[in-house]
Amino acid sequence: MLEMLTLSFMQRALIAGLIVAVVAPSIGLFLVLRRLALYGDALSHVTLTGVAAGMLTRTYPVATGLLFAVAASLGMDWLRQSYRKYSEMAVAIVLAGALALAVILLSLATGSTSEIMAYLFGSIVTVSRTDVYVIAVLGIVVLAVLVAVYKEMLATTFDEEYARISGLPVRLLNMLFYVLVALTVGLTMRVVGALLVSSLMVVPVGAALQVARSFRGALALSVSFGLLSVLVGLSLAYLLDLAPGGTVVFTAVLILLAVVVYKRIRSVE
Repeated sequence: MLEMLTLSFMQRALIAGLIVAVVAPSIGLFLVLRRLALYGDALSHVTLTGVAAGMLTRTYPVATGLLFAVAASLGMDWLRQSYRKYSEMAVAIVLAGALALAVILLSLATGSTSEIMAYLFGSIVTVSRTDVYVIAVLGIVVLAVLVAVYKEMLATTFDEEYARISGLPVRLLNMLFYVLVALTVGLTMRVVGALLVSSLMVVPVGAALQVARSFRGALALSVSFGLLSVLVGLSLAYLLDLAPGGTVVFTAVLILLAVVVYKRIRSVE
């Protein structure tokens, strides 16, 4: 373990992973309570499309991925307004379109197979110094904005109609929230990959909701489970030579299962 911390690439991986472990569940809790758990999955495919576009135009893939994610997030909000009774249609439409376009662009992209696989499944141990700076800045921005509009976000999450009657700018707050989700997806993808990005936003939250008795408790537990998943997952990946992104997410799933079992045992007692 101490040897792991002396390696520069593992230090960068740990920093990036811990930032994501705080940001992803924080946004994920609001996302789950809005019954939009699959929203992050759709945006991850959009981000992958942006990454492919970045490879095609030889620009920084993370930047183009973020731009695509923000644009798609706002577009999804617009579609949700068009399908008020079937709001999940917006997620399905964007997911299908993004996946199709990603396949087309990836087939045209000139990047190496290993580079493409890194964005698909994550490659936290290859995170560069630039990636760490980008993840840190985006993480700080997302958390700062979330803290600044915390009460307003709570109101729109639990009772949107009441929030609207109370005079809150619900549409603007929703747009802001979806932009924050897009930024979170963008910074998370570099750590666990496009195919697993929504897992780190949802699984720790699912574990927390099993035992939490308040929103703040759920938020604290979600972040704690996220941090534990990254620390244990990265350590196991290093010691056993496993894929870091998959190991981190699988650790989160094991934590969820352990919490569910613990709750069942307590209920029997």
